[in-house]
Amino acid sequence: METTHIGLAATLSTTYSDPFTVARQFMSIDHISGGRAGWNVVTSPLEGSAANYSRPEHPAHDLRYKMAAEYIEIAKGLWDSWMHRLDHVGEFFSVQGPLNISRSPQGRPVLIQAGSSEAGRGFAATIADAVFTGQATRADAEAFSADVKGRAAAAGRNPGEVLILPGCSPIVGRTPEEAEEKYLEIAGLVEINQALNYMGRFFNDLDFTQYDLDAPFPELGDFGRNGWESSTDSIKKTAREKELSLREMALQVSTGRHEFIGTAEQVADRMQDWFESGACDGFMLSGAVLPQGFNDFVDEVLPLLKERGVFRTEYESDTLRGNLGLPIPENRYTAARNAGAGR
Repeated sequence: METTHIGLAATLSTTYSDPFTVARQFMSIDHISGGRAGWNVVTSPLEGSAANYSRPEHPAHDLRYKMAAEYIEIAKGLWDSWMHRLDHVGEFFSVQGPLNISRSPQGRPVLIQAGSSEAGRGFAATIADAVFTGQATRADAEAFSADVKGRAAAAGRNPGEVLILPGCSPIVGRTPEEAEEKYLEIAGLVEINQALNYMGRFFNDLDFTQYDLDAPFPELGDFGRNGWESSTDSIKKTAREKELSLREMALQVSTGRHEFIGTAEQVADRMQDWFESGACDGFMLSGAVLPQGFNDFVDEVLPLLKERGVFRTEYESDTLRGNLGLPIPENRYTAARNAGAGR
């Protein structure tokens, strides 16, 4: 209500909600905000979620993405459906429609997705306007971006309309040494039991305190793959390849290093390098310590990016989609009518 350009994306699960209600909620917010709404689409990784929604069991990982694909097609159909019945009957949902809300100034809410598993990447390439991801190096980010955009092109989409936004938590110092000291200070704040608890959440709240802290990371087999599949696979792979103990792996997961630690110029250089190399289309920024970490970035790094012409100096649009450089999706009924008229 107090802003005119900032978009707001809410996280909501396709596994434990109904498409018609959710489509109505998000389109309502999109209208109220003048076209600045987004939806971070998740499929709920925690197995315990089922117990809160009268479900006998939590759907398997790939099944959740299959459900989500149908769910999003319904939502997009409803957002186009003003004066048109959808009449969807699918494997998981039956929705008649129409939705009694017209399209918004940006057409429909921006769809965001964050899955990095095989199923998650396929889903993102098919439906996402923007993809949140978490690669620690430019090489890994380049490979991820190329993979998802390649899948998008194979699905008949314009890969330039699928934005890759890796997480970035810059730690800025007046010198490289000061930045490193800040990182070590932050990492030193993490108590080992809290690190174990944090890592355990990726493994469906596995209690890691049952294992020897200084023994090699435990052999867990496929445990945890029905939740955060890509995260648990990465943790097990890293621990195995680097021969890390449980203690070392827990601390690394909770206070992992990345490339955005250094002086303002060094951080700006690396962000520009990632962007211009095609490793990303932007960043999902978070302060390592709030509010100071965010203030350091805004006061010291952002002016450099503006001077170099790689960050805007003013907003281009009043909608979230416009400010992301994304076109307004064509209404399916308008497209069909135009096609029928030979246009």
